[in-house]
Amino acid sequence: MAQRSQSKAKGWQQPVLLLLRLLIVGAALGVITGTALKWLAPQLNTDVPLPPAADTPPEPTASLGAFTPKREDQALSRRLAEIAATQKDLKVGAFVLVLDDGTFAQLHPDRPLSAASSIKTPILLVAFEALDQAKLSLNEALSLNKTVVGGGAGWMGSQPLGSQFSIFEVATEMIRVSDNTATNLLIQRLGGKDSLNARFIELGLEGTMINNWLPDLEGTNTTTPRDQARAIALVETGQTLSPRSRDLFRQTLGTSRTDTLIPRGWLRGIGGGTGDVNAALLQQGVRVYNKTGDIGIAYVDSALVELPDGRRVVASYMVEGPFNDPRSTNMIRALAAASAAALK
Repeated sequence: MAQRSQSKAKGWQQPVLLLLRLLIVGAALGVITGTALKWLAPQLNTDVPLPPAADTPPEPTASLGAFTPKREDQALSRRLAEIAATQKDLKVGAFVLVLDDGTFAQLHPDRPLSAASSIKTPILLVAFEALDQAKLSLNEALSLNKTVVGGGAGWMGSQPLGSQFSIFEVATEMIRVSDNTATNLLIQRLGGKDSLNARFIELGLEGTMINNWLPDLEGTNTTTPRDQARAIALVETGQTLSPRSRDLFRQTLGTSRTDTLIPRGWLRGIGGGTGDVNAALLQQGVRVYNKTGDIGIAYVDSALVELPDGRRVVASYMVEGPFNDPRSTNMIRALAAASAAALK
């Protein structure tokens, strides 16, 4: 009987001992694991303050490029010079830059020539800068007055004095139909010729100057191919204007109705097409945002060109010659075609 009682006691104690052993082993493993993790983990110096959160947004993953000419495409520059040399009595200038890699070509890029209506592109840039700075608003009304009424392109000058137009409408019509009165309204609202000329200098547009109200048939307002390309590039690369104003600038430039110079020449350079020029370009993956100028003695076209592979090109071609000489417009188309062929 005593042996049986002793055996029962031992049987009762065994599970308890097993449980105690498991608890001891678990505690030991916890200590060992904690020590190992502390040794493996990076040390935290509590005396060093954490850096403050960044105020600026993270860098975009895709670069917007820059107006930074890096490597000259000598073959294209020579080709532009050869084309210009076929008409020695014309004054020709050209500047072409791939924003994404800095490849460029040029022909007298810094020689000031008559701007004609191409002066409207840098004016649009300064207007949208003022919009970003809350110095004006898109729905602000501008009143038609005698000072700003200009002939030539556009319809606003034919409206009664005192008629009012929003800045959005004025800026759009300045590009869409190259309205000269709309341009003069913006010049006046932005502080006049001297104020705009000073801002052009600050933007690095050193060859661009407004000397006369539009239409400036005498050709006294000047710009250069490099300045024209730079004005577009400053917006496209994000160096000026907010994203919203950048989109609005591009949208406005896209309303231009004239497709007879850079768009038609570019289409020729990539093999041609039929029907509407811009539609034919789109079929080949090319989109052109351009602004022309034409006063008979001077022709200009400047553009942002999006290529099928995603590259973006800013290009400007300028020609001065005899009044209404078709060689001037043919020259711009030939220069654009050569550029397109070299960059496709």
